[in-house]
Amino acid sequence: MSAGSTAPIDNWARLTSKILDQLISDPGALGVSFRFWDKSLWPDDAPRKATVVLKHPGALRAILLSGTELGMGEAYLHDDFDIEGDVEQVLGVAENLSRAQAGFLKKVRLGLELLRLPKTPENRKRPSWRGPARLAGRPHSLARDRQAVTYHYNVSNDFYALWLDRRLVYSCAYFLSPGDDLDTAQEQKLEYLCRKMRLRAGQRLLDIGCGWGGLVMYAAQRYGVDATGITLSQPQADLAQERIRAAGLSGRCRVEVRDYREMDEGESFDALVSVGMFEHVGAAMLPTYFERANRLLKPGGVFLNHGIACRPGQGGPPGRGSFGQAYVFPDGELEPIHVPLRAAENCGFEVRDVESLREHYALTLRHWVRRLEAHHTQALAWVDEPTYRTWRLFMAASAYGFSSGQLNVYQALLAKPGEGGQSGLPLTRADWYLPAKSE
Repeated sequence: MSAGSTAPIDNWARLTSKILDQLISDPGALGVSFRFWDKSLWPDDAPRKATVVLKHPGALRAILLSGTELGMGEAYLHDDFDIEGDVEQVLGVAENLSRAQAGFLKKVRLGLELLRLPKTPENRKRPSWRGPARLAGRPHSLARDRQAVTYHYNVSNDFYALWLDRRLVYSCAYFLSPGDDLDTAQEQKLEYLCRKMRLRAGQRLLDIGCGWGGLVMYAAQRYGVDATGITLSQPQADLAQERIRAAGLSGRCRVEVRDYREMDEGESFDALVSVGMFEHVGAAMLPTYFERANRLLKPGGVFLNHGIACRPGQGGPPGRGSFGQAYVFPDGELEPIHVPLRAAENCGFEVRDVESLREHYALTLRHWVRRLEAHHTQALAWVDEPTYRTWRLFMAASAYGFSSGQLNVYQALLAKPGEGGQSGLPLTRADWYLPAKSE
């Protein structure tokens, strides 16, 4: 027990309030309240967008003592605190708390104050059946990448189906207006991808990291292409193949469990697409990724690479204090957009178009969070509470990242010029755009 663990509970409440007063200079501007284990409120009882519920006297210690994003995240998973209302609003508070702890002397003073609070009672800890990721082997080797993908995607197809759209598209949607529902926005995204690649009947399409096969099915059905999707998740592939059969598309598209490095270089495709997989490749593997894509693509073909990027100066694998590395996307790496573009050019691609869809991803993630929260009870039939909380927290944090500009997502259209440098592309992008919706 810490030195303060024998103090009366109301003394712990006063100490918790004192620490919050020191860390948050303008609590009224944050849009967040704190409710203590004794039902008291900080800073006051005014209604706000979100409430952080501290479950016991040592909750603030559990949240802040480590000084890391991972420590804050694990305090939420272990039920040291809960969040009522808008989780994204709380992320702004977390960022302010991190800034308030900056500086050695501040950290020391805060640490001493936090140590006066009691430790988390052992009976409050809520371990997840998943636990943090524990990968073995060389980063981004074929074997380790399979472990990383399996950790994230093999949770439960039924869990994902609760909050994704009807096509199970697990990537940024495309909104013609903010009021679009998720099914509409995801179908618009699939249509937009096909238009950007200018698919035609009879062409061969390869989707690298195809998820549950939504794009290959759409492209085969609407554009008459022969589409192959690859994933490292066997449950994804099994469900994708089931959906393909049910749609009567078995002769025109398929999903296989294969790494992009295992694709036969003798195969050739008219178009390649990768949506939301690029983040798993790793900076050191970008030359391999784009070289293999270039070899698989016919001259005159295009590769549409869609992925998340970070701000310049923030690239590389996240540090040990990353919640995402521990519980969501182990070995995931984000780089500024110029890094993959340079790698693509070095491998013979011509960059024809780069488009940011940052605001679209914030909207998408908010849809996912709302749908997940609405299906909380049903989710617990497929996953445990800490796993539910992992996705709720991570997706809300990602929405905050995209809305604040800390994260971005880009679609880059890369061409492989034919003999004599012919791209085969029209002079304008006019054929890409869907008709705008009237408000």
